[in-house]
Amino acid sequence: MELIVARNREDLVKARAGGDVALVPTMGALHEGHRSLIREARVRADQVVVSIFVNPLQFSPNEDFSRYPRTFDADLDVCRAEGVDVVFHPAVEDMYAPDRQVSLSAGRMGTIAEGAVRPGHFDGMLTVVLKLFNLVQPDMAIFGQKDAQQLALIRRMVADLDLPIEIVGAPTVREPDGLALSSRNRYLSEDDRRVALALSRALRAGAAERTPSRIRAVARAVLDAAGPELDVDYLALVDPATFDEVSESYEGEAVLAVAARVGSTRLIDNVILTLNPA
Repeated sequence: MELIVARNREDLVKARAGGDVALVPTMGALHEGHRSLIREARVRADQVVVSIFVNPLQFSPNEDFSRYPRTFDADLDVCRAEGVDVVFHPAVEDMYAPDRQVSLSAGRMGTIAEGAVRPGHFDGMLTVVLKLFNLVQPDMAIFGQKDAQQLALIRRMVADLDLPIEIVGAPTVREPDGLALSSRNRYLSEDDRRVALALSRALRAGAAERTPSRIRAVARAVLDAAGPELDVDYLALVDPATFDEVSESYEGEAVLAVAARVGSTRLIDNVILTLNPA
């Protein structure tokens, strides 16, 4: 079946083929991590829709909206190779009216961890995700665990707004050296990349410990050892549902998350832990 490129709601309605629909929302520059999300969708649904839209609402004025890689032709090749049925690629003016007034608020969870560093980012992310859900009308949507706070907020939005959509979190895909796959990795020089590997090393070191205090201390020591070339925004050990920092007596799943800048490139990463205090 030929890949369909939809540009608006009317195109999406025409492309609807029946059966379960899985949506994989992306901003393009597709890599192996995106391929893994598409493959997960392909297993779960009759029709797979990949959205490719660089969302201006989730970039602040000092961030890299204009610099964000746009590789649409190559992205289409990836989608064809992975058996995607529909690519939704709207223009900004088709997604947002010039007199737009209503947006979503991510609430308190949108102001902590990643949200504290990028004010308004999660408001813009949730707004576009809700619009994509309304336009595509999927039965399920697949997101990567690498963006753990994003995943938690989308699950919260679906619960709070009673959206009939299953949210699937897929594991982080890593390069052979341990660096989490990201569209921004292409901006790293060879020296930058060596510094950036401290993020995954810190997460592995922290994950080997048993208590929250030791997890934080050991992971922080690895980050500090990387030197001034690694500018750490935050290291957080949090409840995966709320992103609140966990206490020393916390039991259950937790996320150890880190964000840092290497040169002009900002990277995030995380690992899921299970805490069982003795």
